[in-house]
Parts: sequence; structure tokens; C-alpha cells
Amino acid sequence: MPDFPRDGVVAVVKRDCPTCRLVEPVLAQLAGVVVYSQDDPAFPPGARDDTDLAASLALGVETVPTLVRFAAGAEVARTEGWLRPAWEELTGVDGLGAGLPEHRPGCGSRTQDPELADELLVRSRGHTLASRAVELTALEDEAEALFDRGWSDGLPVVAPTQARVLRMLDGTSRAPDEVVAVVPPNLVPVTVEKVAVNAVLAGCRPEYLPVVLAAVEAACTDEFNAHGLLATTWGAGPAIVVNGPVAAEIGLNSGGNALGQGTRANSTIGRALQLVIRNVGGGRPGGVDRATLGHPGKTGFCFAEDEAGSPWEPLSVSRGVAPGVSAVTVFAAEGPRGIADQISRTPDSLARSLAAGLRTVAHPKLVMGFDATLVVCPEHARVFAAAGWSRADLEGALAEALTLDPAEIVRGAGGIEEGVPAARATAPLPKFRPGGLMIVHAGGGAGMFSAVIGGWVGGAAGSTPVTREVRP
Repeated sequence: MPDFPRDGVVAVVKRDCPTCRLVEPVLAQLAGVVVYSQDDPAFPPGARDDTDLAASLALGVETVPTLVRFAAGAEVARTEGWLRPAWEELTGVDGLGAGLPEHRPGCGSRTQDPELADELLVRSRGHTLASRAVELTALEDEAEALFDRGWSDGLPVVAPTQARVLRMLDGTSRAPDEVVAVVPPNLVPVTVEKVAVNAVLAGCRPEYLPVVLAAVEAACTDEFNAHGLLATTWGAGPAIVVNGPVAAEIGLNSGGNALGQGTRANSTIGRALQLVIRNVGGGRPGGVDRATLGHPGKTGFCFAEDEAGSPWEPLSVSRGVAPGVSAVTVFAAEGPRGIADQISRTPDSLARSLAAGLRTVAHPKLVMGFDATLVVCPEHARVFAAAGWSRADLEGALAEALTLDPAEIVRGAGGIEEGVPAARATAPLPKFRPGGLMIVHAGGGAGMFSAVIGGWVGGAAGSTPVTREVRP
């Protein structure tokens, strides 16, 4: 910590500032003033060397020249640039700078130099990080080193330098050492800081961090059962749908190509969740992750619901979150499969058409096992809206259409050995368990193409969707 006077005046200047050079004779008029120079210890004569910017950082200097008065060890007054009345009032000396202009604006402090931003950030706050620092040798390629250490999901990752992690932590008001969750499968506690490290690796911006934290909280619950989802040989992984104001604030896509590539927030938030499970919890393919096939969305799967164009209340509201509150819902998901219906113009026909697509989840002859999510596109949603159908109306029509004839689903029916055991196939059976089908509104404005996202075994025997509010 620089040794500032207990009582007196401190000035911070740099030679590369015309205003600082202008006031050099004024500084000479001030007996006892302590001058720190940011770029040249010889300017002005007798100045203290502040080329390491320690004094400037301690004082929070943003503009030079800056003049600060201390009394009893505390700052009591400050002025920036050159303004004769302000300097005279702060120093108590009249007649300063005779012959000089009355006022000249200051220059940017070196502490504001973008090229020094990372270095200064680490110097000022790096000590607050608890994560172990890993030093790479001069001969190591940064990208390859991260692959070699197993921190990647197979795609390039962003090196989590101290500066990047500190900037990521600025995206939340939560304390870096707060434990967010216990991450399966190895049941390792994860702090906000550790989530931030993985958000950097994934390529997130700081403003995405609250959404990532909420997703980690949801995915690490017993209800979601991430360990089971990893260990099954079925190919599903966690997916995230985001509701509320935060979706627009951070640029999440709920429109065209909402389930695809091209939007940074969509691509990196889901990836950050998966990297937390991999790097903190130990859930890696070939280890605990035993998926026979998997799917590309296991790298990361996140999208927002199109609330503005939806004929229904947001998914989060239907799951108990107050309107206008940002939230995430994490659910088990396969890759999406499209349902094309460009002909139906009545809600009954369209509901039966969507039900036909939903029937194929896992297998057309299996019932009450696997959950699913139906993503209704805007053109299909308009058919239901025009008829005044609520979400409950659509759910009821789908449930009716998906109550299946036991003769069609019993083992052996249709020459297919897979199916419901004969002992169970004694009455019509629903395709999905109660609560096993979620309905979300998203997609581009053109195209009558909705999508089915198959899930995994639902309920207590498998995974249940979990919704959590997004905290700042």
C-alpha cells in the first residue's frame, strides 16, 4: 500500500498529458505536495515513481492530473483536471497558476488503458480467487493444453485466465465462495467461482452467469437426477428453456433456429452446464456417462420460450413462477425431431397431428415411461389461438389422442415384439405419465413445423423437469 501523507495533498500526473505538463509550475508552488508520476519518474522533478500504478489504483484515479487532500488519514477532497478555483479551494493557496488558462480538462489515467485492463484487474482482485492457478509452460499451446488436461467437451474452450474469471464474476451479485449445488456424479460442491470458471471455458459473457447458476441449481437436484441421466445408456442430456425478462436482456434466441446454432447465449449457457457436470462432477463420456449414442445437443442445449407471440402463459408461469420473473426449466432431452403439418387449419386436426409425432417418443408401442417436450411453432400456435384454445385445452386434446388402444401396443402387435406386456395391455393406456409432457412456444414466424424433444424415463424412477428462478 503506498504511503500517503496522513495530512496533506497528493497529486497524480503523467508526462504524456498536456494538462499535466501545463500544471507543472503550479505543483512547484505547492509546498509539501506529494506527486506520483504514472509514466516518467523524472516528471516532474522530485516525483515518486508510480509506473506500477499502485498509488493510482489505491486512489482510484481515472483522470490525470488528480489532486487529493487527506486529513487525519482519510480523503476529504478531490479534483480532476485543471480548474484554478477548485485547486485553490482544495490546497488553500491563492493565486495558483498565474498566466495559465482558467480551465483545462484532464487526460485518461493509465489505469484506464485497455491494454493494461487484465493486468490491473488481476493485481487489484486476483487475490480474491480461491481456484488453483495452473501455469502453462512457454512451449505449451494454450488450446491444446486445455484439451490435454481434459477440460474440454471436444470443442475448443476459452482459457479461464484470472482476469476472465473475475470479469465473469462481475455478472452476478452472488459471493464467489457461495456453494451453488453439489454436482453429480461425484457429489462435489461447486461454488459460484467454479461455475464462473466453466462459464468462461464455454464462451459465456458475464451477463449469462445468473442463468448458468440457476441451471446448475436445477440440474443438481434429486428430482432432476443428473447422475441417473448420465449413467443410463439412453442418449438424453440436460436441456434448458429460459423464461422471463432475462431472455431478451442477454440475447437468447426464441425465434428462427431457436433450437440450432448461431446465437452465443443459446450455444454457451447449455455448454457451461455440461462443463460443470464434466469438470466438477466428473460426468464424462466413457466413464459415468454411458450413452449408447448420445446426440449433438449433449454439448449444450438451451433456448428461450417466445413469450411475446405465445397464445398461452409462459412455461415458467404454468410451473408456479410469478409472471415477469426470470426462470429456467431444466429437463432431460434427446435431439429435437420435426413434425410437419402444413394442411391442418382446425385445432382438433392439428392436435391429432402433433400427437402422432409424440407417439413415436422412445417407441410407438411404449407408454408411461419416457417424458417429452413439445415445441409448438408460431404458425401452429396461431391455429390454436384462433380457436381460443388454452394450454390446458391442447394438453387435454393431446392426452385424448395419446390414449392408446391396448391391441396396438401389446407385445407382438403389428409383428413387433417390443411393446406393453400382455398383463398390462388390458385397457387403453396413456402415452405419457401425468405431467410427463411439457409444451413450449418457440420458433420462426414462417413454417408450420413444430418439434418433439423426447426425454428420458420420467418421475421418481428417472428424471423430473425442475424450474428455478434466476437470481441476479
